[in-house]
Amino acid sequence: MLEGPNLYFPRAAIKLTLDISGLAAVPEDTARRFAARIGLRNARPGAPDSGFRQRFALRAVGRLVRAITAESGATRLAVRVRPTSDPHRIVVAYPWVHRNRAQVMGTAIAEVLDAIPGGDTDRVVDEVAARVAAAEPGAKPHTLTPRIPVVAVTGTNGKTTTSRMIAHIARADGRHVGWSSTDGIYVDGELVEAGDYSGPSGAGRVLAQPGVQLAVTETARGGILLKGIGVARNDVSVVTNVTADHLGLHGIDTLEQLAEVKSVVPKITRRSGWAVLNGDDPRVLAMRAVIKAQPWVFSRDPDAPAIRVVLDDGGRATTVIDGWISVLAPNADPDPLVELVDVPMTLSGLSRFNVENALAAASAALAVGIPRDRVVEGLRTFEPGPEHNWGRLNIFSVPRTGGAATVIIDNAHNEASLESLTEVAAGLRAPGGRLLLGLGAVGDRTEELTEALGEIGARAADVVAIGHKKKYLRGRTEEELEELLRAGAARVGVTDVPAYPTEVDCLAALVGQSLPGDVIALMTHAEHHAVFAWLEEHGATVDSPDVLREKVRAARAQDSGAASAGT
Repeated sequence: MLEGPNLYFPRAAIKLTLDISGLAAVPEDTARRFAARIGLRNARPGAPDSGFRQRFALRAVGRLVRAITAESGATRLAVRVRPTSDPHRIVVAYPWVHRNRAQVMGTAIAEVLDAIPGGDTDRVVDEVAARVAAAEPGAKPHTLTPRIPVVAVTGTNGKTTTSRMIAHIARADGRHVGWSSTDGIYVDGELVEAGDYSGPSGAGRVLAQPGVQLAVTETARGGILLKGIGVARNDVSVVTNVTADHLGLHGIDTLEQLAEVKSVVPKITRRSGWAVLNGDDPRVLAMRAVIKAQPWVFSRDPDAPAIRVVLDDGGRATTVIDGWISVLAPNADPDPLVELVDVPMTLSGLSRFNVENALAAASAALAVGIPRDRVVEGLRTFEPGPEHNWGRLNIFSVPRTGGAATVIIDNAHNEASLESLTEVAAGLRAPGGRLLLGLGAVGDRTEELTEALGEIGARAADVVAIGHKKKYLRGRTEEELEELLRAGAARVGVTDVPAYPTEVDCLAALVGQSLPGDVIALMTHAEHHAVFAWLEEHGATVDSPDVLREKVRAARAQDSGAASAGT
C-alpha cells in the first residue's frame, strides 16, 4: 500500500508482486482463451516459458486489471506493469482512492492468475469482478498537502548531512524548523521522537509539529518503495548522488533502477520550485528530463558541462571558484558566498563529499528563500562534531603516550562512503602516521558489495580489523560477513584481519595499538552512543575547526614534501 507519490504514480498506489509461473507454463491455446476472455485480441502468447510468453504475460496482466475494473463498474484505471530479474515474477501497480476496494482488486487479480492453468478463467473473472463491485470502499489515502515550505532530500550518500545543514541554515535565519531523518524527528535541533523517520510517516510527523515554519525531510529509498512519499509535493528537492547500495532488494537490481526510485522526489517538486541536482553524477543530472521544477545544479568543477547546459536553460548552479563556494546565474557574474576554509564541514576542502553536501545545502537554502547572509552564517557555523552532525565524520583527538591519535567515527556503509572515509583519514594523518580502519558491513548487502568493502579498506589502511554489528546481521551470520570481508581484503594481499564482537571492542583494539599521529577510522552503525561513551572515558576530545585545520595543513605539508623529494 503506497500512501503517496511513488515509483509508479505521483499519487497513492497499490503495488502487486505477482508470480506468473502458471500463465508462463500453460499451452498456447489456454493462454489465447485467457486473452480472449479479458478482451486482448490478436494475442500471440508464444511458447511456454519463452521470452515471448513473458512479454505476453506483462501485456495480459495489465489488460486483466483493466477488465476487472470495467466489469466491476469502476471508471478507467491507469496501470503500470514491469518485469523483474525473475522471469516468473512481475510487478503491477495502479492508483487507489479507497483502500479496501483497491486491496480486494489486488487479491482478485492473483485469484484469476491462479485459475489460468485450470482453464476456468471465465467464471473466476465474473466472480472477482462482482466481488470488487460489492466491496466496501474503505478509507482514503493519508497523503498530505503541505501548508509550509518543504525541502526534500534524497540520494545514496550525504542525505543526513545535507538535511542537517539545510535545517541549521534555516535556524540561522530565525525560522522554526522541523526535520525528519533516519535518526528521528527534530524541531529546532531538539529530538522529539527517536526512530527511523525517513519514510512517509516522518513527513507527516514534522508537518504536525506546532509552530514549524519549514520542513526538511530526508527521503530514503526504502520509504519510497514500501510506503510512498508522505506529501503530495515539495517546494525544493535535493538529490545528492546515486551509488551502489541496497541493490538486490525490493526489485531494485541496478543503479539505473535505483536512480529511477530517487527521481520520484524531484518529480513531485512544484513547478515554481527548484530541483537541486548533482551535476557531477550523470544519473542524477538525467533527472532533468522528468522534473517540472526549475533546475539548480551543483558541481565542484566550475567548468562542468552540466553547469553550462543548465545556465543556458535559465537555471542556477553552485560551484567552487578559487576556493570559494559561488553561485552562478545566467548572464551574471559569479556570487562568491564563502571560502571553503571557512566552512568547517568541508575540513578545509579535504572531504569531497562534504564539499558537495555544502554546495547542495547552500543551493537548497537559497532556493527556498533564505537570505544570502543567513546562508553564509549557517555554512560557517555548522561543525562536524556530534553536536551538529551526529555519527557523520565526527573527529576526535585521543591521548597516546607522547601525543595524540585521531579517531574518526562515521556511518560509512557502502563503497562510495568508505572511499570518502579513508580519503579523509589519509588527509588527517600526521607525518609518519598510519591509518587503522575498523571495517563493518550490514547483512542485507550483496556478496559483491561486502567483498568490495573489504578490498577498499585493506587497500587504503595500514591496519584493518572487523567490528561486528549484531543489530544489523539481517539474515547473515557473523562468520559469513567475516568471510566476505576477508575475501575482499585478500584480493589486495591483506590476510591478517582480526574480528571483534562489537564496534566498541574493535575501536578499543585499534586505539590500543595506535601511536601519536595515527588515524583510527571506524565504520559505526549500531553503537554510536557506546562508542562516544568509550571515547569520553578515555579522554578523547572533539576536534574544533581550528584543530582540524591544523591537522589538514600538517598532512598537506607532508604530502608536498614527499612530492618534492620524489621530483
